[in-house]
Amino acid sequence: MNAPASSPSAGRRPRRWLPYAGAAVLAVLLALGLRPQPARVETARAMLGPLRATVSEEGKTRIRQRYVVSAPVSGQLRRIPYKPGAEVIAGETVVAVIDPLPSSPLDARNRALAGARRDSATTLLEKSRTTHELARSELRRIEQMFALKTVSPQDLESAQMRETAAAREVAAAEGALRQAEAELAESPAAVPPAPVEVKAHVGGRVLHVYQESSRAVIQGTPLVELGDPTDLEVVIEMLSRDGAAISPGAAVEFEQWGGATPLAGRVRLIEPAAFTKISALGVEEQRVNVVADILTPVEQRRSLGDNFRVEARVVGWAGERVLKVPASALFRRGDEWAAYVVRGGHAVLVPVRAGRTSGVETQVIGGLKENDEVILYPGDRVKDGERVQPIKV
Repeated sequence: MNAPASSPSAGRRPRRWLPYAGAAVLAVLLALGLRPQPARVETARAMLGPLRATVSEEGKTRIRQRYVVSAPVSGQLRRIPYKPGAEVIAGETVVAVIDPLPSSPLDARNRALAGARRDSATTLLEKSRTTHELARSELRRIEQMFALKTVSPQDLESAQMRETAAAREVAAAEGALRQAEAELAESPAAVPPAPVEVKAHVGGRVLHVYQESSRAVIQGTPLVELGDPTDLEVVIEMLSRDGAAISPGAAVEFEQWGGATPLAGRVRLIEPAAFTKISALGVEEQRVNVVADILTPVEQRRSLGDNFRVEARVVGWAGERVLKVPASALFRRGDEWAAYVVRGGHAVLVPVRAGRTSGVETQVIGGLKENDEVILYPGDRVKDGERVQPIKV
């Protein structure tokens, strides 16, 4: 008995699902293609570590102690052979030589006047001595009478005053006589005075020569400036609000001074008075001088001299184990700080309590924990709950 033959439609019936499957696959592919791609973001981890809050400003070096050598007498200054940088030894190096002005001789008329003044002073001295002797005799007599209680205390006091006044007149007359004799002793052929050698009273180097060429100088004219160029300090002009937050003893690092490594220093003084200064942008600022000592040994900073420019980084606060994140991860949201944290592939907005900052890193007091992955430079392209894809930088 023969089997019935199958119809053509029965063989094609199992393949009817293929168009539907293809349509479903196409729909899935279209949905995946139209799905928003996650935003590519730079991230960093919140971690524990050291953090320093610093203030960076320009500073200038200056020699701690400077000494100006002046002319002790009036006269003709000889040429000073020293240049800035020359080494001097205290009490030995002659930094300048001055020829004092000779005394002017007396002519015939002035000599006659001087002789007359001497004779007048001699006569006055003899008269004052006689008066003084009479006052002394009277005082002795009054003292004897006072001992016998025949005169009053007022009479004794009057006699003592007359004796004292007479003694003063004698002293004045003696001085006038000496002056007159000194004037008369000057002769036309007076011997020129000896040159005066001006020696360095401190050791160090010549910083500045005020009077290099030969010239006439008067007493007190500045000649040279001396100092020790290795005994340096740094003056930092700082905003007054930053200076008020710094205390003496704060650590300082000096950079860009010309050497390969920073120099160590310590704040010694914050000057009590501020001053007004106009910035390069035309803004009026209140600034204060912060004076710092250089602690690095001289052997490591031989090339650093007076009035050199440095970049000073003053450490106002420091911590060893501080939870910190890059400063670029934080942004203002109203009156508070906030950050985006990557959780489950999405950006989550988290309020943050920020503390101290070094400019590059910021202390986190609350809102984040260690190893939280935060988004750097979020800007307006990141929204709360948005899918993100961290990338390496």
